[in-house]
Amino acid sequence: MASLNYHFAKNTKETSQYLEHGAQTYREHIAEVVGITPNQRILSFGPEAPEKRNPGDKPKSNTPSSSTSSSTSASSSTVPPSRRILTAPEKILDAPYITDDFYLNLLDWSSQNVLAIALDKSIYLWNADYGTIQLLDYQSEDAITSLGWEANGQFLAVGTGSGDTQIWDVQANQKLRSMRGHQGRVGVLSWNKYMVSSGARDGSIWHHDVRAAQHKLSELEGHVDEVCGLKWRQDGMMLASGGNDNIVHLWDARSTKPKFTKTNHSGAVKAIAWCPWEMNLVATGGGREDTHIHFWNSSHGGKVKSVYTGSQVTSLLWSKHHREIVSTHGYPKNQLTVWGYPALNRIVDIPGHDSRILHSALSPDGQVVATAAADENIKFWRIFEHDGKELISKDRLLMRRSNSLR
Repeated sequence: MASLNYHFAKNTKETSQYLEHGAQTYREHIAEVVGITPNQRILSFGPEAPEKRNPGDKPKSNTPSSSTSSSTSASSSTVPPSRRILTAPEKILDAPYITDDFYLNLLDWSSQNVLAIALDKSIYLWNADYGTIQLLDYQSEDAITSLGWEANGQFLAVGTGSGDTQIWDVQANQKLRSMRGHQGRVGVLSWNKYMVSSGARDGSIWHHDVRAAQHKLSELEGHVDEVCGLKWRQDGMMLASGGNDNIVHLWDARSTKPKFTKTNHSGAVKAIAWCPWEMNLVATGGGREDTHIHFWNSSHGGKVKSVYTGSQVTSLLWSKHHREIVSTHGYPKNQLTVWGYPALNRIVDIPGHDSRILHSALSPDGQVVATAAADENIKFWRIFEHDGKELISKDRLLMRRSNSLR
């Protein structure tokens, strides 16, 4: 699909002028490319979708910008014959002043289809339905070190360099509260219903109740260096953490001591992802000195699978619709790789950016992966195109059957 370039203006007046003059042209161009009416959504994830094109069909061609004209197509031998993964981004956003720091987490995509990105000391919210940009009213000189949407997409948690964890109402564009206490920067955040967990440079993990005046519920002490990876399991009963100490901890929600501690990685562990269709399966990726992805069973703590990637692993995202996982990489390849699971066959490598990929996020419909890199670009890749059917794990199927008998 033809690539489109946008720019996050540092000046709010420039932003409003851009939106006023460019939004209509933008919508008309998108509509022409994908064959929909201008009022339809760009990244639609509702039950009524525009007429679906075959994944292998070429879209109506417009001349792509120079920033994406050097994309590489996947060979037919590396992609399953049933579907084709496009290796050119379908959209590009300029991201000037993004902090080039492996340990931070500055990109997240909400269930309301809004992408949040921190650029220097500014937070931009890009609405993927309409292409509009909102600048959050963050006026502090405190560095922004992490972002995380809560499940409903109404509130955004913001971690800062001074150890503050903030909660923002994005619709009102207002900070609701600050929750202080960490002795180092908050580099990663993860929500579990009304609770947000923060991982800090001092190695600690705090659970905050965002409803309570005394917000600190508990503290997890297991890492001896910066916590840079943190993910709650879908059911909220297990938490996985990774740090610059090369350690992975798996925590039971009812305890402040790790249930399992894994020391197999030989590099910092930032990339963590729980499998959406096999509840007890979690994947972790190691940094520059490691370059491996390990797969763990959180029930017994055993390692299930491993794969050598040959490149720094910066993030992991499971597909909701295919038995696949995508990894993003830094030095030396700066690419995305799609793996089949459980065979861990390399489906396709996508040369993504000119510099290391720092962050990734999955669209709420599960089809598009956004990547942000040190080359100051955010790119959108339609990797997991699907027919609307989600994979259901045995655990979920049994749970549904149990609920139906009540």
